[in-house]
Amino acid sequence: MKYLNLTASATFAVFVGLCSATGYPADSAEPTNLVFILTDNQGAWTLGCYGNPDIRTPSIDRLAQEGIRFDRAFASNPVCSPTRATYLTGLIPSQHGIHSFLGGEKPDAQMGLEAACQIAEFDSLPTILNRHGYVCGLSGKWHLGDSLTPQLGFTSWITMPRGSTAEFYDAPVIEDGKVRTEPGYLTDLWTERGVQFLKENQSRPFFLYLAYNGPYNLGPLLTRRACNRHADSYDTQWLPSFPRDAMHPWQFNNKDYLNNIISIRRVAAETSGVDDGVGRILQTLDELGLAENTLVVYAADQGWMGGQNGLWGMGDHTRPVGAHELMMRVPLIFRHRGALVGGRVSNRFVSNYDFLPSILDYLKIADRPASSPGRSYAHLLRGEEPIAWDDVVYYEMEGTRAIRTADWKLVKRHPDGPHELYDMRTDGQERFNLFGQPAHADKREELDERLKQFFAQNADPKYDVWRDGRSKAGRLP
Repeated sequence: MKYLNLTASATFAVFVGLCSATGYPADSAEPTNLVFILTDNQGAWTLGCYGNPDIRTPSIDRLAQEGIRFDRAFASNPVCSPTRATYLTGLIPSQHGIHSFLGGEKPDAQMGLEAACQIAEFDSLPTILNRHGYVCGLSGKWHLGDSLTPQLGFTSWITMPRGSTAEFYDAPVIEDGKVRTEPGYLTDLWTERGVQFLKENQSRPFFLYLAYNGPYNLGPLLTRRACNRHADSYDTQWLPSFPRDAMHPWQFNNKDYLNNIISIRRVAAETSGVDDGVGRILQTLDELGLAENTLVVYAADQGWMGGQNGLWGMGDHTRPVGAHELMMRVPLIFRHRGALVGGRVSNRFVSNYDFLPSILDYLKIADRPASSPGRSYAHLLRGEEPIAWDDVVYYEMEGTRAIRTADWKLVKRHPDGPHELYDMRTDGQERFNLFGQPAHADKREELDERLKQFFAQNADPKYDVWRDGRSKAGRLP
């Protein structure tokens, strides 16, 4: 599958011509709807539009063909609660205080029911949009506390009592303030409720947060064959896009899934299940005549590894806690038919803390939280002439922090290491740690200073765990 890479001037010319041809005014006063589709534990590399030849994702691929795909999109943390909080608030974990997944400190408790909403103290995407006249609906995973009742401006609400997924059938869900068992396929339920929300609110500005708990590529369910409509078709496939490698010595858990063909096929089937849901949403927008007034975003909460370097999982599945490229890299696709030129690919470095400022900028809402370190890339979406952009992103997971530039990555661990330094130009798989080598001392010091400055400027002291701040979530063992 080929994608068109346009120069900035050519992209802008096509954009202006397309707007003229469609009659969609660039300065329209009509509010643009938002559909934000967020998946759980999904590496960009598992999707067809990012080059995977084995897993069928035609609807997500279509989204990329009709919009803009970011090839260098990163999450600022490797687990779900912190990253979901960052998408919604524009704040990093050292600002919103959620450094790990909620519930880990109380493994036998339904944390979503017992705890208060953990980002209620901050302005967020739903509260801002609600303030500007949008109706907001959640269908899917919340995992930010107080799941029993709608939070932060949402008026439509169906979710899960837990953040983890044990199985996709006969699973507990929260609907109308009560916990019940859903006998059907959970991925389909979130899609159906999303479709229902679109139909019920088609005549007013809306924000649909369609937060799938799939594909969820971890946990004991990976030792069992998938049960959805795609399972049979993957049962005879080897899926060579999943590397088979000796286990990395840092692999902490998930050891039963590495090189396990049942686990690999389960990942493929659940990924295709999510793709079906994306297709249903796009179809519904077409049927309702809403595609030209709706921005659709597809992303994942964090990256994921499926055998590369002998690792399976995310950063919390290694010891020491990891910051590998594929644990950080996420899919990120935007489509707005008639307003965004399709078939484009951006190689700019963007993070999930850039998401909120970018969305608000694109929607022409000036209500951005002042404390967000995020930068708006709305100009990239519109195909406008580029502005100065530093290709750098930052990452943190409790005692682990990293800076990733266009050419280098530095990983620091508080207080005693081990530390890592990689030349990403020549060692994209991060196999040769250059930390401590005299030839690279200047680069190491430069990156270390930039890392320190970023967190000194942005971290809230009460949530800065490197300086004895606290975490709202339990610490990893």
